[in-house]
Amino acid sequence: MLFFNQVDIVRKLLPFVILAAVFFLVGVVLVTNPVRVRRFAPGASADPARLEADVRALTGLPGFRCFERPDDLGAAADWARTELLASGLPVEESSFGVGDLSFTNLVAHYGASEGPVLVVGAHYDVCGEQPGADDNASAVAGLLELARLLHRNRPVIGHRLELALWPLEEPPNFRTPAMGSAIHANSLALRGVDVRGMISLEMIGFFSDDPGSQTFPAPGMSLLYSSRGDAIVVVGDAASWWFTRRVKARMAGSSELPVRSMNAPAFAPGVDFSDHLNFWKQGWKAVMITDTAFYRNPNYHQPTDTPDTLDYERMAHVVTGVYAAITTL
Repeated sequence: MLFFNQVDIVRKLLPFVILAAVFFLVGVVLVTNPVRVRRFAPGASADPARLEADVRALTGLPGFRCFERPDDLGAAADWARTELLASGLPVEESSFGVGDLSFTNLVAHYGASEGPVLVVGAHYDVCGEQPGADDNASAVAGLLELARLLHRNRPVIGHRLELALWPLEEPPNFRTPAMGSAIHANSLALRGVDVRGMISLEMIGFFSDDPGSQTFPAPGMSLLYSSRGDAIVVVGDAASWWFTRRVKARMAGSSELPVRSMNAPAFAPGVDFSDHLNFWKQGWKAVMITDTAFYRNPNYHQPTDTPDTLDYERMAHVVTGVYAAITTL
């Protein structure tokens, strides 16, 4: 009799177990967004030497390009303007004020003068008095290389591209209307621009093959992802799931660098820690492409965030992947 009672209990519980397993599997798919990788020629390849030269040039400027040092930040804007113009793309400059200080957004344009816009952006300021090689000279260098590749190869695309460099992403202006990306996003919204999506480049140069070098914002995530910090990650919110998937697939197909992704609510720690949050606020699809910052890089917001700590070969694969994505989305 006891045996039959146990069988009856198992039968009653089985539907709930199956339902729980289904919910778990669906959750894994929604978070990790697995894609089938189809290899293809990206059409152009980023130059590791050029990326390294730009990182060293930006971090080698006198002073510190932070909000507390506006003259130094202005010098960084001057350098970025010169390099962006040297790419050959037309560049639009706009100034905005915070108190009695003035700061500069820079936007290079590629493609038709009308139609939907895809924004790719990176902040060029740092948090306090530190060089900021990974955070965020790596992304600035990547964006400059994207501009060069576009001008050199002239790909035919069905949308407009805006390549933006912004100040004031870092504290004390993070999450405030003073962020350069917030100014840009608000301007697009006020003009009624059709924004197809936005890609934020946020720390793209630090990698490690050591087990345990990758940490996570929540317990259990190590079951879903590798513990090695050897991949680039595409981060989106739930509303950007398909956009994340498309960007990830194109990046993964363009090189041998592992590409992982995470879609999670904005309140998950780290998910909205960059300029893409200002585009989410406008209701647009947006992702962050990142080496995961403090979840991997021990030099985050430290004086040790120097050019010698970056992997320029793998960083070039990231930029090549982004190029493939923005020219084929």
